[in-house]
Amino acid sequence: MTDRLITHLRHVDLAVPDLARQQDFFTGAWGLTTEHTDSGIAFLAAEGSPEQYVIRLRQAADKRIDLISFGAATPSDVDTLAVRLASSGVKLVSEPGVIDTPGGGYGFRFFDNEGRTIEISADVAVRAHRKIEEGESVPVRLSHVVINSAAPEGTRAFYEKHLGFRLSDILMHPRMGEMMWFMRVNSWHHSMAIARCPHPSLHHVSFEMRGLDEYMRGTGRLLRAGVEKIWGPGRHLAGNNTFSYFLDPHGNTMEYTTELELIDEDTWHPHLYDFSDPEVSDQWGTANAMNEFVAQKSFNDPDKGLFVAPPV
Repeated sequence: MTDRLITHLRHVDLAVPDLARQQDFFTGAWGLTTEHTDSGIAFLAAEGSPEQYVIRLRQAADKRIDLISFGAATPSDVDTLAVRLASSGVKLVSEPGVIDTPGGGYGFRFFDNEGRTIEISADVAVRAHRKIEEGESVPVRLSHVVINSAAPEGTRAFYEKHLGFRLSDILMHPRMGEMMWFMRVNSWHHSMAIARCPHPSLHHVSFEMRGLDEYMRGTGRLLRAGVEKIWGPGRHLAGNNTFSYFLDPHGNTMEYTTELELIDEDTWHPHLYDFSDPEVSDQWGTANAMNEFVAQKSFNDPDKGLFVAPPV
């Protein structure tokens, strides 16, 4: 494992066939704010986050993950990571340089082992943001992203070896073996997780709410708006965070969460949790049962953007 030069998750970029409908969902029911727009592109911010945007939407013929972006502390760290990746045979999409997106910065892009486009950047301008007040049921920040992988052991090894991710916990099933790996880049329990799936795709994107009350208010608002809930509300054991999962207009799973665990990295030892135990999936026992029909919702459609770089 290399030393860790990545600091945090910045944003997740999605391509969708109906940009207007997707943007309306995220800025209406979901509670994000349109911060910037361009031809066929919308950059959406979380009110409590210093990131210029946490979701980028792009009009496209097919739905896909365009990009997952992580931060680094300095341009020097960006350069170091680019050299390490290239020398290990990882294909760079772009060399380190100025980034032409809101907030600017310095960064580069590459393909991971399954062909997802990943960006590493530093010196991105901080967005004017604010404290989310009591009772405001809008996302504070982007919490984490979970990807589906047809080769999850290899994907885990790629992120550990090349990017310094560390394992926090594993979910397993007595019949199916290890099924999900929670990976961290800082003291948050996970910024990314990897799920076993027949094909690479997006599993879900998660947004942190201010607290339990705001999380439940947001969950209720979505239910009243008729947004399809697939699982929750409840509280996971791995990460100890709350969860409510919904489908966006294009069938991507989106999560409201809160109270994701902060861990002591020097003393933490990963757990192997059996998610056939109902209390592993949901400590509260309030969520609908996890079964193959619920799980299949988050398999999503196979990603058509593998080894195809999105427009800048």
